[in-house]
Amino acid sequence: MKRDALPVHDIPALNGNNAPVLQEDTFTALEVIGKVPTDLNGLYVRNGPNAFYPPDWRYHAYDGDGMLHAVRFAQGEVSYRNRWVQTSALSEEQAAGRALWKGLKEPMRADRPDEPLKNTSNTDVKYHAGRLITMWYRSGMPYALDPETLQTLGTADFDGAISRISAHSRPDEHTGELLFFDYSITAPYMQYGVVGPDRKLRHKIDIDMPGPGLPHDMAVTEHYTILHDFPLRPDPEALAAGRYKVRFNPDQPSRFAVVPRYGQASEVRWFEAAPTYMLHVVNAWEEGDEVVMVGTPYRTYQDVQGRIDARRLEQTIHLRQRDFLLHEWRFNLATGQTRERTIDDVLNTEFPAINSAFQGRKNRWSYHIVFPQGGREEPRFPGLVKYDLETGGYIAYSAGPRYFYNEAGFAPRDNPQSEDDGYLVMLAWNPDEERSEVQIFDARGARLAEGPVARVVLPRRVPHGFHATFVSEQTLRRWM
Repeated sequence: MKRDALPVHDIPALNGNNAPVLQEDTFTALEVIGKVPTDLNGLYVRNGPNAFYPPDWRYHAYDGDGMLHAVRFAQGEVSYRNRWVQTSALSEEQAAGRALWKGLKEPMRADRPDEPLKNTSNTDVKYHAGRLITMWYRSGMPYALDPETLQTLGTADFDGAISRISAHSRPDEHTGELLFFDYSITAPYMQYGVVGPDRKLRHKIDIDMPGPGLPHDMAVTEHYTILHDFPLRPDPEALAAGRYKVRFNPDQPSRFAVVPRYGQASEVRWFEAAPTYMLHVVNAWEEGDEVVMVGTPYRTYQDVQGRIDARRLEQTIHLRQRDFLLHEWRFNLATGQTRERTIDDVLNTEFPAINSAFQGRKNRWSYHIVFPQGGREEPRFPGLVKYDLETGGYIAYSAGPRYFYNEAGFAPRDNPQSEDDGYLVMLAWNPDEERSEVQIFDARGARLAEGPVARVVLPRRVPHGFHATFVSEQTLRRWM
């Protein structure tokens, strides 16, 4: 099959396989290299930025409109579908026939206090109560989509109970609940809540914060939720000028709010730890008096005076560079003390995924994307790793430094017998053939290092994107 040449653009975020695709497609009877396991059944979905209108501004990779790419597995058969997330802002632009919002590098719209920066819903995607829920990293209205057709069903406002949640709000497979947080540059600066499996709001409280922050993720255990307050904050001068800029304050600690799932504001327990910033949580669980959280914070460096080099961290974040650790925090509910340790400072990994049946429960295995050490160049995602959280050991795989792996979904085998009894499924860019593939790895033991058991060739490319999820056939059928 002759493939179209990769787009060439002087903006890196629109060059090559970063460039958007403009068509919505459905593909079946796909070419497979190897054999798709028949006990792999369910839905892998990935969200990502995909600009509907060509930008005439200083484009940032986070500016593109949301688009879902879904891969359905059914008894060895595979199909693919992609659809736009039809946000209200995108619909407004389509009616006007042009872009009405610019992006992160430009001033926000002063005439739209309801939506000064466009909510693209392009960041995360989760499955809750029979619907896919897409979310935006800046916190905004979530959207609901049909998991079979990817048709946008409308806003996921849960009967008008909420107007915004952040990306990485988390469904709990054990209870069917959706636990969420949101954050804002105006008071209340953070809120936390719970939506039930009936899609009704069950709980919501304000979280007392000294000012605006930039939390990106949250963690949940069986009985608690952990919310984040890192010393990375919006620059107040930039905010006053209507611009988006961040400042890291190394003289302030990282703070973590441990909240009972249905707790009141008076029951929030704050724990302090070393100053850092983190995007993504691996998992959290309870051990005796301790609440344990594992995540992938940025690596911090010291300047010549032995202080944290705040400007270096800000530059790393600004340039979307990758420089991470695997780290653990332990919050003791009896003493109020925090213990923390680095599990791994050798590999540079992020975009963690786990067997979702273990979310909020103690798990051993975590699956990450590996980045080049130091992460000082344009983002590349050339490898995968399986971590043993108990020992810090790992197993890694890469087909070559130019390959680009998207966030994996852990797909449990039908009737799994252990935590890692399943597959890793992900979209991957194959630079040798200049094509997109769905790659499937056996997750058991050390088999990741053997490479994919199957590669599904897609008829056209899928642009690089952000976050993904896998929904098992058992979970899908629960809500049919």
